[in-house]
Amino acid sequence: MLKAENITVRYDGNTVLDNVSFILPKGSWLMVAGPNGAGKSTLARALAQGVPYSGKVIYDGVDIASLKPAQLARKLGMLEQSNHLGYSFTVSEIVRLGRYAYRSSPFSKADSDDESLIEKALEYTGLTQLAERSVLTLSGGELQRVFLAQLFAQDPEILILDEPTNHLDLVYQKGVLDLVRQWVKGTGRSVISVVHDLSLARAYGDKALLLSQGKAVAEGAPCEVFCDENLNAVYGMDVRGFLTSLLDQWK
Repeated sequence: MLKAENITVRYDGNTVLDNVSFILPKGSWLMVAGPNGAGKSTLARALAQGVPYSGKVIYDGVDIASLKPAQLARKLGMLEQSNHLGYSFTVSEIVRLGRYAYRSSPFSKADSDDESLIEKALEYTGLTQLAERSVLTLSGGELQRVFLAQLFAQDPEILILDEPTNHLDLVYQKGVLDLVRQWVKGTGRSVISVVHDLSLARAYGDKALLLSQGKAVAEGAPCEVFCDENLNAVYGMDVRGFLTSLLDQWK
């Protein structure tokens, strides 16, 4: 179980996150939602130890701030909103980077377990046939799957996904989220996703955290967190009415 306690982040005297707390049980998928500027991505980076914060992030009784980088990589893995590459690495080379945290030294060779996880990650994400392709030749959706495969190869106990379907078309949105759901069910591990799309959050998450202006508004089951009262207050509009009006166009 991961427990975030009073996570607070300040930049240049401005409070971006204000005492945000939540609990993530093992085998669950937490959707973090809220309007722009709510602090969603900042929370993801704080959990991944990417920005300074006050408060604590406890995993299985250990404050993860005390972990060395290789130890942390075995516990947490993060997928950013976008990834930019300037070198012509192959797909398999990028995925293979996910195993570096398990090497005894930077120059040690991959063992059989490494190779097995790399192969499984490529197969799981449908990239086996693209393994020797340069990542510079891939579409945005394919590249996102490459970095997701890298995370699967890393084999962390918790995935942190910051807008994993950002800029992806519908087929890749569904593909990426379905892959993550299969990973959760198949491994019993946990996921934290930053999302904008409330429909996707309700469809895929089993827990939800709603943020507004850096503060936690509600935490719990998605159907309870994303109720009319909470959403209308946070977004300043009739959210249900707007979303259902969009759906009505397809009837």
